[in-house]
Parts: sequence; C-alpha cells; structure tokens
Amino acid sequence: DWLTSESWSDIQFIGRELPAFRYFAKEVAENIAHYKQYFDSAEAHRYPLNGTWNGLTRLEKLIVLRCLRPDKVLEGVQDFVSHYMEEKYITPPTFNLADSFRDSDPVSPLIFILSPGADPMDELLKFADGMKMSKKLHSISLGQGQGKKAEMMIQEGMERGSWVLLQNCHLAVTWMPTLEAIVEHFSPDTMKREFRLWLTSMPNNSFPVSVLQVGVKMTNEPPKGLRNNVSRSYLSFTDEFLDDCKKTPEFKKLLFSLCFFHAVIQERKKFGPLGWNISYEFTTADLTVCIKQLKHFLDAYDHVPFDILHFLTGQINYGGRVTDDKDRRALMCLLDGYISDDVLEIGYSYSPSGLYKTVEPGNKAYYLDHIREWPLNPNPEVFGLHENADITCARNETFTIMSTILSMQAGATVGGERTREQVVQDMTNDIAQRTPRLFPLQDFVAKYPTKYEQSMNSVLVQEAYRFNRLLAVMQKTLKELDRALRGEVVLSEELEKMGDSMFKNQVPALWAAKAYPSLRPLSTWVDDLVRRCDFIWNWYKHGPPTTFWLSGFSFPQAFLTGTLQNFARKHKVSIDTIAFGFNLLKESPGTIKKAPEDGVIIYGLSMEGARFDMDKYCIVESRPKELFVELPAIWFKPEINKKKPENTYTCPLYKTLRRAGTLSTTGHSTNYVLAIHLPTKEGGAHWIKRGVAAFCDVQ
Repeated sequence: DWLTSESWSDIQFIGRELPAFRYFAKEVAENIAHYKQYFDSAEAHRYPLNGTWNGLTRLEKLIVLRCLRPDKVLEGVQDFVSHYMEEKYITPPTFNLADSFRDSDPVSPLIFILSPGADPMDELLKFADGMKMSKKLHSISLGQGQGKKAEMMIQEGMERGSWVLLQNCHLAVTWMPTLEAIVEHFSPDTMKREFRLWLTSMPNNSFPVSVLQVGVKMTNEPPKGLRNNVSRSYLSFTDEFLDDCKKTPEFKKLLFSLCFFHAVIQERKKFGPLGWNISYEFTTADLTVCIKQLKHFLDAYDHVPFDILHFLTGQINYGGRVTDDKDRRALMCLLDGYISDDVLEIGYSYSPSGLYKTVEPGNKAYYLDHIREWPLNPNPEVFGLHENADITCARNETFTIMSTILSMQAGATVGGERTREQVVQDMTNDIAQRTPRLFPLQDFVAKYPTKYEQSMNSVLVQEAYRFNRLLAVMQKTLKELDRALRGEVVLSEELEKMGDSMFKNQVPALWAAKAYPSLRPLSTWVDDLVRRCDFIWNWYKHGPPTTFWLSGFSFPQAFLTGTLQNFARKHKVSIDTIAFGFNLLKESPGTIKKAPEDGVIIYGLSMEGARFDMDKYCIVESRPKELFVELPAIWFKPEINKKKPENTYTCPLYKTLRRAGTLSTTGHSTNYVLAIHLPTKEGGAHWIKRGVAAFCDVQ
C-alpha cells in the first residue's frame, strides 16, 4: 500500500536500463520490510540500503532515492555536493551590487536576470546615489519603437561616461541582434572608463549568448518564507505612516492582515498547482495599492467598509491578475479570513493551530519583533493546505531540478557498456514492437454508424480517429529513427530531438503534438497508450462496456457530452436543461454487471488534497504521505433542471496534475473536464483552500 505503481515502474526502468540495478527490483520485492522503513524515514536521503546494496556509490543511491522518495532528492543532492565539493556551493550568496560592480569594466555589461516578485531598480538607484552617479544614470524600458532611443543613449553614455540602464530586454526580441552587435564593438579606446551598460531581462531564449558570456550576471530573488515576506513589508513602513489614519487601531490591524494575506498568496506558489493552477506574479505594487485604498476608505467612512475593501482587494487589485476561475475562487475564499469583522477581534487566529494571530496595535519595532518569533519554515496549514503539501512542494522542486539537469546534458553513456545510440536503438525497437496497430476506421464506422439515438457510436469512432493520428506518427518516426541509427538515411534535426527525448525518458515532441495531455515519462506513457488502445478495441469488439474508464479517452468532454445528448434525445428535452448528478458507488467497477438506464458509470479517477470515505460517504482529510487516492466508481446520472446539492464541494476534474490549460478551438480547456459535486461535512471553503481536485491521470 506504500509502494506506488509509479515508484515500481521507475524501479523496473532502472533495472532494464542501468546495469548496476539489474536485480534491484528483486531486492525490493524480497526485502519489502526494509524498504518500507526506508520510505517512512524522516531522513530517507541518509537511510542505509539493505546489505551489499549499501555499497552503491552516492550517485547510485540518489537514483534509488529518486525512485522511492523523490521528495527527498533535493536534500540528497545537497549532501552529494557538500561531500564532493564544499558546503558553500549549496548556500546562496548574499546579493551585493558593489562586488558585482567591481568585477565589471566599461566593455562588460551588468545583467540583472529578473525573477518574479523582485525588482532590482531600488537597489540600483541606491547604489548609483552612493557612487555619485544618480544624476548620470539614464534608463529606458525597451519595447516597440524604443530601439533607436536606446542606441542613442548608449552612444551618449560612452562619450560622457554615464550609466545606461536598458530595462526589460525580453520585451524587445527583434532588437536583441542590434544589442549584440553594439556590445561586440565595445572598445576601451572609444569610451570613458566611467561608462557602464546595465541590462535587465527575464530568462529568455532570444537574449544574445555573446552578451551573457562577456557580461556580469546577477539575480536577486524575492525573500522566501512567510516570515521574511511579512518582515519585508513592515521594513518599508515608518511609525509616522502607521499612525497617519483617523481609525488608527483598525488601520493597523487590517494593514497587518493585508501584509499577511499578501505573503500567504505569494508563498502558495511554491506548492505548484496545489496552491495555484497558474503561477501569478503578485507584486509589492499590488499590496501598495491595497494599503492606499485601505487608508483612504477608513478616513472617508464612519465605519469600516469591509464589502468595498473585500471587492477591491480580491476582484480588482489581486484578482485582476487571476485568469483561472478556480484560482479566483480560491483567492476570494482565502481573502474571507483576512478582511472581515473577525480580524478586529482580540486574538483572532489566521491558522487552525493558533500560531499566527492578529497583532494588537503597536509601533514598527513591535511588529517586527512579533514577526521574528514565527518559525522559519511554516507548516502548510497556514496556507490552508494539508501537511502533505510539503511533500508535494519537495517533489515539484525535485522534478524541476531533474528537468533542468537533463536540459543541459549533451550526451552520455550508460554504465560504461552501451552508448547513447545503442540505448535509443533498443528503446526504438522495444516501443515499435509494443505500439498498437492502427484502428480500421472503415470497420468502426460500419459496425457503429452515426445514429440519432446513440451518440456513443460517434464518440467511439472519433476516439479511434484521434488515436490513429498518434499511432501513425509513432510508427512512421520509429521506422525513420531506426533507419537513421543504422546509417541508412540522414539523421534529421527532428529525429535527433526525438532520440534525445527518448534517451531522457521523455515523450518526443512529435508524438506529444498528436497525443492526449499527459505528464508521464516515456516508459509509463507507452504502457498507458497500450492500455487506452485496448480499451477502445474491447469496446469495438464487445460493444459498449457497463462501466467506462474515463481516463482512457483522449477527449473525455466529448464522451460526457454524448451521454447528455443520449438522455436529451431519449426524453425529448433540451440538452441545455440537463446536468449531471453524481452517485459514488460502493461496488468496484469489475463487479458491476449491468449499465444504468440513464447516464454512465465511470472509474479510474484519482483525488489530490483529500480522500473519499465510503463509510462516512463524504470527503475527509488525506492520510499522512498519501498524496493521491483513487475515487470509487461514480454514476454520472443526467438530471433535468438540476440544482447544486447542499453540503457538497464542487470538485474540479482535470486530465493531468498540471491543472492549468488553454482554450482550444472548441471552446473547451485542454485540461479541465467538469465539476463533480462531492458530499462534505466540512463546508466547501475548507476544501477550496486545500486545493482539492480530481484527475484522470496522476502520473
């Protein structure tokens, strides 16, 4: 029950591909108790392996850790770097503009690599003032039509010995070649030694590599952690500002609440889609506007206008950045705990544990002293999340690091025995043998013709057509890659990228463009594809199943629409008046022998952030370390003029864990499927803060 199918698949994969782990799957199976202890350990990255397997190298132990406890890989990598290098390489250096300036010269640009929530402008202005260059600092924000002005500023700066700041280089993609040419022609003989060129840019592929090579690179990420975030807000205030309001006690309490809210919604980003479907760049400017409005309305009204403040803060100032409706729902739900009458009460708590409470009015030093008492690493409960969210956060960091490392990998051999080409060749042959054959569409149409009373016929044919598009590309490219690796044809750029992706256990872009949304690695992606095709074949051969594997559809929205359409035509009602009701069944899908008269029974969904308790027949808190749980079979029952049931949580259903999607030409999101109403005793707001959602595929 502790070893997930994903972990077992990873163990089998390294057993096939890495000689050192050839018998590791057998080792785990025969010593399951030891590896259960390894899995449960609070320091799994330092826990010894069983017997002779503990003699693996540190790098090989990291591979085992990646399979069994990916949330601990970052700590394992830190130990790895500390052992072979020094601890200073895992400790971020403090940002020091003066040191960077000393490393520069007139021909070396100083480049600020921007990160969300951090603006180096204030630091640069202070530094320029200290260097007596504030009056000789000239800046321009790049964009359309600003290239000529920037060129003139650089030329004048070189002649007069001033500083030139070009902001947001990533917004002037077409002008970057010109910038590259200007920097390449820099010469100490043609400029004054006081001249400096400062550049700011978000990470962008269009930024000239040659400029990066000769420049001094700097980055200043915003403070991480709830304590540092709120402290930064209060460090910008003065005692005069805190007292400059007609309703000083209310202003101070609501100001603290706003700063706390700002920190919470920023820190939720580290939990990935569990925190926000889309990572929004909430900035200090958003908080500043809210504070100005707070002071204005407190001075203008006899009472505290909570409704106005709530609307402006949630729907306008912060909500203006939010584009996903589920994120907006979460934002407004979180805000309810920060702008309300309760906030003005003595001892009001922002978290269930009571650790974070409202602060009684005081001066700036009083607030900072109080904030310093908070823990450096807050528990997820303050963000409204379950304790398992820390594991999710650590896993996200691990996969980000792994992806970054793979993106920089030029080439490799496996265990010193097989070259990269040999590995790809073997994978090509293996996948080619396992790739399902194309569906005979003409036979599908003949057996399941388009019928007014049975929309599922069209759904089946459309699914077969979609899979055929993918399978045809796979068969063609696998043959071409095989021939190229044998030296029979030239290896094109597309095939080279395909082989590179396969070597990294990633789905090639050529396939992903024709496939259904999936975040799986290539090894399990192929297994999943075979299973999906088997589902379609069984439907074709034996007729519609009594229960449907919803995760097996490449476009589940069409299947659900077809279900509603069948009901509407059968009962002769408008499809616009029909919505699904949801009955969660105790029976397992395999024991259900008869399909319902109306609607469909589906299975294969999983849930994150909570679990469904069939005995209590409601959603309850997740178990420790249990990130995902399988939902029981659900009867999607069409109902006319259906109203949302009371005491239910509107749970969004997504195709993948990424949650966020884009609108396709049909108007549907590429990821969102529909909302399921699940019974709850906690109230919907509790699960909204938890980020609870259901998924077709959680790998």
